[in-house]
Amino acid sequence: MTWKLTRTAINNEELLTNESLFAIGNGYIGVRGNFEEGYGEGMTSIRGTYINAFHDETGIEYGEKLHGFPETQQKLLNVIDAQTVELYLDGERFSLFDGEVLNYEQSLHFDRGFSERIVDWRSPKGKEVRLHIRRLTSFVTKELFAIDYRIEALNDVKEVKIITTVNGDVTNFVDPNDPRVASGHAKRLNVLDAKHENCTSIVQNETYESGLKVACTSTTQLADQTEPEAEVAQGEVKETYTASLESAVQFTKKSIYTDTLRHGDRTAENGAELLTEVSDQSFDDLLAEQKDYLDSFWSTTDIQIDGDSDLQEGIRFNLFHLLQSAGKDSVSNIAAKGLSGEGYEGHYFWDTEIYMFPVFLMSNPDLAKNLLLHRYSLLDAAKERAREVGHTKGALFPWRTITGTECSAFFPAGTAQYHISADIAYSYIQYYLVTKDEAFLREYGAEVLFETARLWLDTGHFYNGQFRIDDVTGPDEYTCIVNNNYYTNAMAKNNLVWAVKAYELAGDAAGCGVTAGEAAEWAEAAETMYLPYDEELGIHAQDDTFLQKKVWDLENTPKEKFPLLLNYHPLTLYRYQVCKQADTILAHFLLGEEDEDVVRRSYDYYEKVTTHDSSLSYCVFSIMASKLGYDEKAYNYFNKTARLDLDNTHGNTKDGLHMANMGGTWLAIVYGFAGLRVKESGISFSPTLPEQWNRLAFSIQYQGRVISVTLEKARVTYTLKSGAALTIKHGNNDVSLTEQEAVTEEI
Repeated sequence: MTWKLTRTAINNEELLTNESLFAIGNGYIGVRGNFEEGYGEGMTSIRGTYINAFHDETGIEYGEKLHGFPETQQKLLNVIDAQTVELYLDGERFSLFDGEVLNYEQSLHFDRGFSERIVDWRSPKGKEVRLHIRRLTSFVTKELFAIDYRIEALNDVKEVKIITTVNGDVTNFVDPNDPRVASGHAKRLNVLDAKHENCTSIVQNETYESGLKVACTSTTQLADQTEPEAEVAQGEVKETYTASLESAVQFTKKSIYTDTLRHGDRTAENGAELLTEVSDQSFDDLLAEQKDYLDSFWSTTDIQIDGDSDLQEGIRFNLFHLLQSAGKDSVSNIAAKGLSGEGYEGHYFWDTEIYMFPVFLMSNPDLAKNLLLHRYSLLDAAKERAREVGHTKGALFPWRTITGTECSAFFPAGTAQYHISADIAYSYIQYYLVTKDEAFLREYGAEVLFETARLWLDTGHFYNGQFRIDDVTGPDEYTCIVNNNYYTNAMAKNNLVWAVKAYELAGDAAGCGVTAGEAAEWAEAAETMYLPYDEELGIHAQDDTFLQKKVWDLENTPKEKFPLLLNYHPLTLYRYQVCKQADTILAHFLLGEEDEDVVRRSYDYYEKVTTHDSSLSYCVFSIMASKLGYDEKAYNYFNKTARLDLDNTHGNTKDGLHMANMGGTWLAIVYGFAGLRVKESGISFSPTLPEQWNRLAFSIQYQGRVISVTLEKARVTYTLKSGAALTIKHGNNDVSLTEQEAVTEEI
């Protein structure tokens, strides 16, 4: 049961949430878990099909626009709808909201890569049928979305009519009351062409401003019937089949999505060619391909938890959706909501590098490499953005983007989060440590490290023998435009240190004009970086003034006032000690360079002023609680992160899944309970098995090796599944691993 998500009842209050939970995708295309037949009259659905990075440009309106404010932003678009399949049984339309549902089961299969609904339904006039509806987005042919229906009569049903459409007249969802969801620009596509020829439905759209085109090329098949009735009207192609239903019939629909970002201007023609390539494959053939792909994925990615089936379901659900959302080509990344919804308009944030990238780095490094290559492709845009805001050198990556330009109109919690440049640099450093891919460092990583290092020299300044960075915002968006944010300064220091190391290793292989003198400046800035510290409290201050402010009374803040960002003016929040999410504590996790007593005091202090209004927060507090021996806290925070979407604890899963939180679940297990750390000297583990569990097992990839780790009561077993012999750290002890030999240590 832990390999699938299942619902056995229809709850009208959870329909929108379930659309996100049961979404299917492959990194290129994503389709929300909408009902093919639609809902009842007057009911809301966020009906969506999305192509990663396929966007339009929309204007940003300001009451007062100042220099360097972005004028436009990109917006992920809901594209051509090929989901719709309507059924009529002896003239009565099938709907789960009419008649009587005798049996219902909806499932998402993590190990087999498809979703399904099995429905026994009685019509208002007593006609009974069983429907078995399956759908998938192919991991092998990324452009393919397929639906398969099996319709079985359970009593005297003489005729079934199937109406299926490909509709180009689509819009995006809007919510004017939530800043995390777009409040305008719903309609951004023109229908260029809609036609039916050679038994194929073809619809092609073009965006209003970006000039991107998308085509959906679709064919259908009902049993042995050859050609349906077809009509074209208002950007929609409709096919109608009518068949006898003496026992059962099977209907299959294959739709190919192509866009100009990947397929050039011949979108429809390329779509037709791809459709021909899969024409001979049955739905079961496609399922077999899915399983082969996922068997390979899970062989290095699965996490096994013995002792809590709900958490086992949660971690596999999260990892499956991460795979479904990760861009696997040069023009895409991982949006904050993946391809499951329209929250944050399909933008890429720092979420990728800090929370999601590590999952792929340690389990599927080739996918991780693709994500780095995509960020590298945006480096020139980051350099241009740095110039826009007044820097003479360096690269400032945008806070939220699709194509590389800044899409955040609220600069205090957007552009001012300079730490994203250090976060991206951090991911290149981690990739080098885990893979030791020196060729990649020379060709790509060094340039990113050099240009981000230049940004810090141009942003900060030396004062009284210290290097300081003023007027930035850290991860905590309830505290903005501050001097010397600890997280930013610490991550910038790491960035500078590794820029020097890259220069020492590769010289100016990247052709950036770096000299020994410039590298020496980076080294000096890193060595003298100011990291604010409060002597009285014995903790690192979040910034120069954070600890001087009045503490927000979280205990007496009404529950309905959370999240605070929706109920209080930003200036009110900025004047208090209150954190939206982990900030200083996140730096302690990522860099791990501070004395444990300081970290403990910092954890105890910041935990009391953190709301966790961001889904990015729980996992970090869980990881650091594990490190500090706060086992109960570690487990409680992990519980909140593991099933955040499944239980809709933030109340906005309808807008898409929280992808960074999903990555954070993996981090809380591997970096938290197992205590993994990746350093220049190698990898180490400091494991603790939660007392609620009997066993925890997972694998990681490290420098061409696959290492399995199994935690049981009071012991841990390390096995080098493949690769050359390796010495790791278990606590403070060296452990030598040789291929296929298990080594057990006490914990």
